[in-house]
Formats: sequence, structure tokens, C-alpha cells
Amino acid sequence: MLSFLAKVILISSTGALAPGPLTAATAAIGVKNGWRGGFWVSVGHLVVELPLVLLISFGIASILTAKWISSALSLVGGVFLLFFAYLTMRDAIKVRAIKSSATATSPLLTGASLSAFNPFFIAWWIGVGSPLIVEALEYWGSAGIAIFYVSHVWLDFAWLMVLARMMSVGGMNIKVYRVLLLILSAFVILFAVGFIYYGITGKRLLF
Repeated sequence: MLSFLAKVILISSTGALAPGPLTAATAAIGVKNGWRGGFWVSVGHLVVELPLVLLISFGIASILTAKWISSALSLVGGVFLLFFAYLTMRDAIKVRAIKSSATATSPLLTGASLSAFNPFFIAWWIGVGSPLIVEALEYWGSAGIAIFYVSHVWLDFAWLMVLARMMSVGGMNIKVYRVLLLILSAFVILFAVGFIYYGITGKRLLF
């Protein structure tokens, strides 16, 4: 069970830490608002993300007994994980700085809008998040949705608040950021192989 929670945290890290519109916006907001800006961006993100997770969860819960569904989700999730690992490694190699710019937009509105209108965010949940939700339901039933989501969402809050705080005190260490992304990419590839193996054989290769 603990290994599953660790897997959720590691996979979630790639989405939270990878450079993207939400990261860039939070960095910009952090220059003016500090960690509080990151907190409200996270709340806006949650407002969009939680309903999406519940919709996916309820849809999966009703068809969880179909073995081919969980196998298909694992295969798709594995492919998506490989794709995101590639993007994360590419960004780690190319990133030079997290640029910020002045903004008058509400941090909460920014978090909600950049989540709701980001097709890659939705694709991540459909492709990568769904197999994790299936696992959570297998372990804990309906309560697994809450356990899974808490295990995921705290990282969004922690990272965006820390990022905003660091930007408010003069920036962050890009070398450390790059190394962290590369390490996370390696873990994501490992889990991708596990997902694909389960999708093909019906057996868990990892954990």
C-alpha cells in the first residue's frame, strides 16, 4: 500500500515540477505575492482538478470489473508516461531559467483557467491518472479516491507555494531543478514499463 502512495507521489511530481504555463504563471505571481500567490494558484488548480478526478473515478468505478478496461488503461498510461518522461527530460536539458512577468490577474483565477484550458493537463489525467485511480479503487474501494487525491494534491500545493516563495526571494537554482527533473524522468520510465507489463500480462511487475 505504501509503495502505491510513493508511486502516486513520484508520478505526480513530473506533472507538478515540469515547466509549463502553470509553473511560469506561479513564478510570475510569486514575485509579487510570495508563497500566498502559490497557495491561491493551487486552490484554483484544485477547483478544476478535483471535479475531473471525481468524474473519472465514478466512470471507472462502474466498469472496474472489466479486466480489459484496466489493461487498456494501463497500456495507455504506460505510453503517456513514456511521452511525459521524454518531455520532462527534454525540458530538463533545454531549461535555462524560469522567466517571470508582471501580472494583475487573480492567482486563484489563474490557477483555475490554466488548468481548465490546458489540454495536456486533461490528457495527463485521462491517460496517466486513470490507471492510478483504478489501483486506488482496487486497494481501498471508494475511500481510495480520497486517499489517492490527497496523496497527489499536497504536492501541487507544496511545489507551487515553494516556487512562489523562491521567486519572491530572488530566484531558484536551475541546476538543482534540472537534476531533479532528470531523476524523476527515470522513475517515470520505470513505472511506464510496469504499466505496460500489467496491460499485456495482467500481472504487476513493480510493487
